[in-house]
Amino acid sequence: MSAASAAVIDLRSDTVTAPCDGMRAAMRAAAVGDDVYGEDPTVKKLEQELAAMTAQSAGLFFPTGTMSNLAALLTHCARGDEYIVAQTAHTYKYEGGGAAVLGGIQPQPLDAEPDGTLDLNKVAASVKADDFHFAKTKLLSLENTFHGRVLPLAYLQRAAEFARRYDLKLHLDGARVFNAAVALNIKVAEITRGFDSVSVCLSKGLGAPVGSVLCGGAEFIARARRWRKMAGGGMRQAGVLAAAGLYALQNNIARLADDHRRAANLAAKFNSISGVEVAGGSAHTNMLFVKFPGRDYEKLRAFAKARGVLLGGRDGDSYARLVIHKHITCRDVDRVAQTIADFLQTKRGA
Repeated sequence: MSAASAAVIDLRSDTVTAPCDGMRAAMRAAAVGDDVYGEDPTVKKLEQELAAMTAQSAGLFFPTGTMSNLAALLTHCARGDEYIVAQTAHTYKYEGGGAAVLGGIQPQPLDAEPDGTLDLNKVAASVKADDFHFAKTKLLSLENTFHGRVLPLAYLQRAAEFARRYDLKLHLDGARVFNAAVALNIKVAEITRGFDSVSVCLSKGLGAPVGSVLCGGAEFIARARRWRKMAGGGMRQAGVLAAAGLYALQNNIARLADDHRRAANLAAKFNSISGVEVAGGSAHTNMLFVKFPGRDYEKLRAFAKARGVLLGGRDGDSYARLVIHKHITCRDVDRVAQTIADFLQTKRGA
């Protein structure tokens, strides 16, 4: 990063990270081949390594998490089928309606519980009878972490049992599943082993510039490969990108705990500022959701931006999401808290 960009504290997302020198060196040194022909050794290594880490048989490298999730839905469901998902889940709300638009797959959204889970009794009530009036319910899709919240392991086991009982496939949008594993101090396989498919993002907290890997059974991944080609996701000498993902898996998992601690520290500092409300009282892994006093949040964002602090947006009077990542230091946390305090003091004195 340049000196100018290093001075900016960007809390909009953990997708804003830039590769470190070690990651760039790994990318330069990557052995490559044509991955559409299945000949890129670095891509193969990444797919195999992440499949093993998630207790799955095979993996498939995608340029984006949106495409990885889309391919999973298209592979599990045919046109006229249905998947059950949370109202504010990424696959339903934030991925352009791709499953419906491109796959003819009907979503059945449900409100998530405060801990990020879906009430399995409500899910059961939403599973459609085998009747030609209804779409066929084929898939239950969960997300972990969900808005920064870690889904309980006991719930994931119940969800897997539920899916088998109702003859549903179970997909995990695990964009930040390593955050969940680090928060629970367990291997990621303990979270993912009950799922039929898992999408893992490498370009969020793990710090790679590009890429997600879809993991699942060998036959499932073979079918997903066809959907990847149709969606335009087949890449050629993609080992340059896969090398960044391998570096991330080898070097950037344990350090996610630093992000969690800094998020909790920032939440504690906000709690000491009069009028600032942190949802739940603290951070959820590397995210905190904050409500600031008054109705002039855009003025606060402009004030912060002028001082080198970039804040995420919010909808109406809802909480603003702030995300900690590997570029955020302890000193940055202090600076963010002071920036907010300065704005509120200036506002009170106006």
